[in-house]
Amino acid sequence: MFSRRTLLTGATAALALAATLSPTAAQAAPAPLPPAAMDALQRDLGITAEQAVQRLANESRAIGVQANLTKALGAKYAGAWFNADASQFLVATSDAAQAPTIKAQGAQPVVVGRSLADLDAIKTKLDQAPEAARAKAALWYVDVPTNSVVVEAADQAAGEALVASAGLSRDAVQVKVSAEQPKTFMDLIGGSAYYINGTSRCSIGFAVTRSGSPGFVSAGHCGRTGATTTNPSGTFAGSSFPGNDYSYVSTPGHNPTPYVRGSGGSLVTVRGSSVAAIGASVCRSGSTTGWHCGTIQQYNSTVNYAQGTVYGLTRTNVCAEPGDSGGSFISGNQAQGMTSGGSGNCSSGGTTYFQPVNEVLSAYSLTLKVG
Repeated sequence: MFSRRTLLTGATAALALAATLSPTAAQAAPAPLPPAAMDALQRDLGITAEQAVQRLANESRAIGVQANLTKALGAKYAGAWFNADASQFLVATSDAAQAPTIKAQGAQPVVVGRSLADLDAIKTKLDQAPEAARAKAALWYVDVPTNSVVVEAADQAAGEALVASAGLSRDAVQVKVSAEQPKTFMDLIGGSAYYINGTSRCSIGFAVTRSGSPGFVSAGHCGRTGATTTNPSGTFAGSSFPGNDYSYVSTPGHNPTPYVRGSGGSLVTVRGSSVAAIGASVCRSGSTTGWHCGTIQQYNSTVNYAQGTVYGLTRTNVCAEPGDSGGSFISGNQAQGMTSGGSGNCSSGGTTYFQPVNEVLSAYSLTLKVG
C-alpha cells in the first residue's frame, strides 16, 4: 500500500476543529436535537452532553469545508474524515502543494499516494469483476482514512481471488478476513411503520413530494414497483434493487412531514440532505429497534446480499434488525440515507449500511420535505 503522511506543525495537530475552521466556510450552528435524541447520541457514542453539543457543531461546520475543498482540490482530492472524537477534520490530497489550501479552511492536511478518483477506479474494477468471484466476498469499499480499497471476505483466499479476477495487484487492495455477512432487514411481521402487499414490513425513510404529490422514500428491497402498502396506504412508484437499494412510495391523501422519529417518540426535524463526513455521528430510526446512533465509517461500499450486489452504500457501526429496512439515517439534522442491511443486532452490536438519500431524490425527481 502507499504510505500516508500527515502534515503537522507544532500545536496545529492538537487544535480542535471548532477552533480552526474558517469562518467563511462554516455553516450556521445546527438546530438543537430534542432531549431524547441527544440522550441516545450520548448513550451510543459514550460521550457527555457537552461533547455531544461540540461534536454536532464540528460536524455541521465540516459540511461546508468538505464541499469547498472537494471543489478546490479537484482531481487531487483524496477524501475527508473526522478523528475518533470529531475534534479534528482531516482532508487528504495526493499533491503536497495543496496543503496550504486545506489549512486555510481550518482542516488538517494529509498527503497520500492515491486520489479519491484513483481509489474509486480501483473499486470500480472490483464491481466489474466476474460474478463468480464477487459472490465469494462479503463486501468491498473505499476506505478514505487508510487511502485504500478494502475487500472483506470469510477467508483470505476468497478475497484475494476477487482482487486477482479484477486484474488488480495486491498492493492496490487490502483483504480482510471477516465474519460479516450482510443481509437485508425486512420480513419481520408485526409492529408499525408500513406493510407491503399485506405481508412484510419495512420502515419509512423520509417524507418527499413529487410535483406536489406526497410520498416517502425507503429501501428498494422492501417492494417492487407496483407493490401496494398499508399504514400508510400507497404504491411503490419506483424501486431499484439490487444494484441500488432505494424506492419511492406514492401516498396520495397523506400529509408529508419534515420529521424523523427519535428516541422515546421525540421528533427530529430534517433541515436538508448535506452529506456528513466520514467519522461523523449518525443516528438511525427504524420500526423494530427505534433510535440508535454511531458513526459513519466508509462511503461507496459494495455489498453482496443473497438477493444480489448493491453498490454505493455507506457503512456505519449503528445496529439494526429486520424490519428496520428503509428507515432513516440522519446526522444532526441532515438526512443521510435509508437503511439497507447489515450484520449483528442491537443486543450485541453490528454493522449497518444505508443507501444515500440524495441518489433516490435525483433518480425520481423528488423533493425532500424539510422544516
